[in-house]
Amino acid sequence: MFLWIKALHVIAIIAWMAALLYLPRLFVYHAEVGTGAQAELFKKMERRLARYIMAPAMGVAWLAGLALIYLGEFHGAGWFHAKLALVVLLTGAHFYLGYLTRVFARDGNTRPAGFYRAINEVPTVLMIGIVILVIVKPF
Repeated sequence: MFLWIKALHVIAIIAWMAALLYLPRLFVYHAEVGTGAQAELFKKMERRLARYIMAPAMGVAWLAGLALIYLGEFHGAGWFHAKLALVVLLTGAHFYLGYLTRVFARDGNTRPAGFYRAINEVPTVLMIGIVILVIVKPF
């Protein structure tokens, strides 16, 4: 059962990361167009991505991850605690992107496209750290 849950966890993470990497890119384009017909299309894309892909994928990743914690034998490992801390930060990034989705939905964006280019790197950096910790287990 452990391997099936692990597979589900990895699948959910792939979907979650795809959304976390794509949503800020949509914000870049949305910020560049301002308001109008194109902006309305971006609002729809952002909302659907956040609601139908990003949120469910995060939920499944967390549930499967918690099941792996329960079934696994790595509770005391230092790498695991560091990974969990990065996952909590990634979850924070997820909720911040959800907040930004709502800001754009009400035409409340005041930030330039460059801001969204910069925050697009946050999930990437966290993902790199998480993967290194899980695969290499440096401590």
